[in-house]
Amino acid sequence: MREYGLFIDGQEVPASHSMKSLNPYNGQPWAIVPDGTEEEVDHAVAAARRAFDTGPWGRMTAQQRGALMRSLADIIKRDAEELARIESTDNGKLYREMLGQWQYLPEYYYYYAGMADKLQGDTVPSDRPNFFIYTRREALGVVGAITPWNSPMLLLTFKLAPGLAAGCTFVVKPSEHTSVSTLEFAKRMTEAGFPDGVFNVVTGMGHVGAALVKHPGVDKIAFTGATETGKVIAAGAARNLTRVSLELGGKSPNIVFEDADLDVAANGVIAGIFGATGQTCMAGSRLLVQESVHDELLERIVGRTREIRLGDPMAAETEMGPVANQPQLDKVQEYLEVALKDGAKVACGGKLDPMLGGLFVQPTVLIDVTNDMRIAREEVFGPILSVIRFKDEADAVRIANDTRFGLAAAVWTQNVHRAHRVAHQLRAGTVWINAYRVVSYATPFGGYKESGIGRENGMDAIREYTETKSVYVELTGQPRDPFTLG
Repeated sequence: MREYGLFIDGQEVPASHSMKSLNPYNGQPWAIVPDGTEEEVDHAVAAARRAFDTGPWGRMTAQQRGALMRSLADIIKRDAEELARIESTDNGKLYREMLGQWQYLPEYYYYYAGMADKLQGDTVPSDRPNFFIYTRREALGVVGAITPWNSPMLLLTFKLAPGLAAGCTFVVKPSEHTSVSTLEFAKRMTEAGFPDGVFNVVTGMGHVGAALVKHPGVDKIAFTGATETGKVIAAGAARNLTRVSLELGGKSPNIVFEDADLDVAANGVIAGIFGATGQTCMAGSRLLVQESVHDELLERIVGRTREIRLGDPMAAETEMGPVANQPQLDKVQEYLEVALKDGAKVACGGKLDPMLGGLFVQPTVLIDVTNDMRIAREEVFGPILSVIRFKDEADAVRIANDTRFGLAAAVWTQNVHRAHRVAHQLRAGTVWINAYRVVSYATPFGGYKESGIGRENGMDAIREYTETKSVYVELTGQPRDPFTLG
């Protein structure tokens, strides 16, 4: 049994309250983590504030920050296997997927380390001959990062890497279900040489996140999670006019046209919904398929879905692990019941796995779904694929955009004109063509509509962690009429 304290001001701090973290594969507690208090949030924010305002971090050059980030990337690369095992144990996702994430994470820190010393302002042509005007991009300040349980460190890195490059400090509240990898990561931050207070972790239940959101010492909240929670966070942050970036839910359409390579498309559909047990914000949970190839594609998908191997996330042969926690399993079961009442039919799956039990649910394909059903309109965050027919291109675009979400979408076609034409019409932050579930540190990621505010990754992300300051320099040094502007 591993036991952890909070991480505040560069050191592990004993917790006043604690809770158990459960392994979703076997249901057994495997770690004890803190359940933080409002006072402990205060201490963490104060440490981050000191580090930003008066500590050595605030005096570092951009080049020095970049060097620390490269050191951190090297440490992540060294410890990727251990950290992947920890994360897989905590959230039940496949070890090989977690290992792939951890092996890729250093690239984020290398990328933003290189960007740290390229944050520059502009000289502005002045409309007054006696003024020289320029702008500066300055770090926003203290960031409160609230992360989910499905990919804790990948989704924290989306925030942390650009934020560190900009010069911000952090207080992180990970999900109460998956706190261990973030606490382990904090030790690596110290090893890499980051000054005390730059990175702080306060774990716990929802009251910890609420305390962070309302804290007047926090300059920005960066959140990934459910849309309804994001709305609550945005409202709470508004009381102090705290800036927010929100990466929220999705009900993403995976659109297959009749001219698509159906074997390739079937693999993409499977990856888009059953990868990570469907527990990803970008899950392709709505399959829109043209009527003329509906039956043929469905046969391929159902056949492959029935072969998906459920089991121990650590085993190399496992293709899908358990749902991450009991509340999420209950939610998945509830949506299945609602879908059947609304008229959907089960083509395969649809039950808890009778062999494995526990938190395992069979990968499920639902047919005869219409876009007005709840199963097609609300985010399930589980391994349920809703299959919806469409007639033609205009019908596909209409159905795809008929949602309050707009995080991602995919288009499967061999017609290059159609591919781009449809991609341009889809109201989604990311559109894949003949692919699904691909992200990059260099490419902006975020949503339209109720899928969020702001962008993560790429050059867009670092702007989310900076302020623009305009500086006017009077050139003549001569006294001017105090009652005349300029």
